[in-house]
Formats: sequence, C-alpha cells, structure tokens
Amino acid sequence: MKLKLDPQILKNGLYDNNQAFVALLGLCPLLAVSNTVINSLGLGIATTFTLIASNLIISVLRNLIPNEIRLPLFVLIIACIVTIVELLMKAWFYELYKILGIFIPLIVTNCVILGRAEMFASKNPPEKAWQDGFAMGLGFTAALLLLGGMREILGTGMLFSHADLMFGEMAKNWQITVFKNYSGMLLAILPPGAFIGLGLLIALQNVLNEKFKS
Repeated sequence: MKLKLDPQILKNGLYDNNQAFVALLGLCPLLAVSNTVINSLGLGIATTFTLIASNLIISVLRNLIPNEIRLPLFVLIIACIVTIVELLMKAWFYELYKILGIFIPLIVTNCVILGRAEMFASKNPPEKAWQDGFAMGLGFTAALLLLGGMREILGTGMLFSHADLMFGEMAKNWQITVFKNYSGMLLAILPPGAFIGLGLLIALQNVLNEKFKS
C-alpha cells in the first residue's frame, strides 16, 4: 500500500471539498464541541482515525460486500471502529472523553464518514481510500480548530485552555492569554456563536475563492 499522499486528494479534503465548509456535513459535532481548541482537536483526531480506518477496510472489502446491504454493513464497520476509539479515549483521555460525551459514539452517525465510504472508499483501491480518509479528516479537524480557536479567544480571551486533558501534566502551562483583563463574550461560547462563527468562516472561504478566480 502506497504511503505517498496524492496532492489533489489532500487539497480536495482540506479546501476544495472540505466537508464542513463546502458540503456542510457533520455540523452537529462541529458546532457543539468547538468551544475550545483542545475539545476540537480531540474530536478531530477521533474522527480522522475513524475516517482512515473505515475507508481502508471498506475499500479492501468492496468487492465482497453485496450491493443490497452495503449501507448497513458500512454502518456496522464504522460502529466497530468508533467503539475502539471510544474505549481508547476512556483508557487514556478520560477527562476529555467526559467533556466530549455523547459526541464520541455519535461519530457513527457522522454523515462525513458514511458519505466518504459510499462515494469514495467503496469505489476506489485501498491506496487511494486511506488518503481520502486522511484528507477529509484533516479538513474536518482544521474546520474544528479554526472555529474552536475563534470561539475560545472571543469567549474567554484565552487559547489552549485545559491542554493537559490531552497532553498531560506538562501542558498545564500551555494556556495563552490573548486578551488581558478581558471579561469575555458569552455569545461566542454558546450555540448561536458557533453558527455565527461557522458562517463567517464559510464567507471567508467564498471571498478567497472569488479572489483566486479573478
């Protein structure tokens, strides 16, 4: 299996067909969890691992899966992978797992994962399938981090709060104070702030697209 990344697949996942900004898929976890960078990173890594593993397994088995039951089998494969991810998070990142809560098992229902399984992994060889999973996961994680960073800064004036939840005791001093004596903007860390932030990021992407076209 080739480990070299196809630049076009990577660009497609990160920007051209970013599932959060272009396809508007996976919005439930994207909006619910992205109130801090660390929460966003945790969910992003879990989703990326699931995408890579599910794409790879489905691609390997694509010629053995009957067309009539492909979607239930895809969901079963994804659910098995998510269960492994959930158990690993419980074992190694329990405090972060408690914060992310229901959104870890809900990765099973993330339309990004099932969509890539149906549209790409089931129609392409493994060497392309895992790259697509990696690129789409990376794009989704980037969207989470951008939104999480924006909301954390505007909401609390801080960045990388509670980094120790993922990186251990050594990360307790990683918190960055962006605005001193800042009382915070409650709207930014509430659900309406997530919608507003996502809308601003999509608008920025549209502006950049128009600029590069001209």
